[in-house]
Amino acid sequence: MAEKVSTIDVRQRIGDLLNRVSLRHDEFVIERKGKALAALVPIERLEQMRRFARRHALELLEQQKQNTVSEDQALRVALEAQRSARKPALKPRRRTK
Repeated sequence: MAEKVSTIDVRQRIGDLLNRVSLRHDEFVIERKGKALAALVPIERLEQMRRFARRHALELLEQQKQNTVSEDQALRVALEAQRSARKPALKPRRRTK
């Protein structure tokens, strides 16, 4: 599990954090105002994530090849999307007490 650190902690302790990442393979999530901003991970972990993403993308492309859509089907879907996008959005009704 990645340890959470603030951007201020990173600025103050960057050398220590980098040593922990390289020597102990620790992982850190850097947060700003309580929201995740970036991650500090060993390069091996980054490469592993890239390989996984690449493999996943190739699998999706392969599935799409097998599930090809005809030109007529694509045109129907596009026209339906265009029609629904042109319809005015319904305003929610206000509740009365």
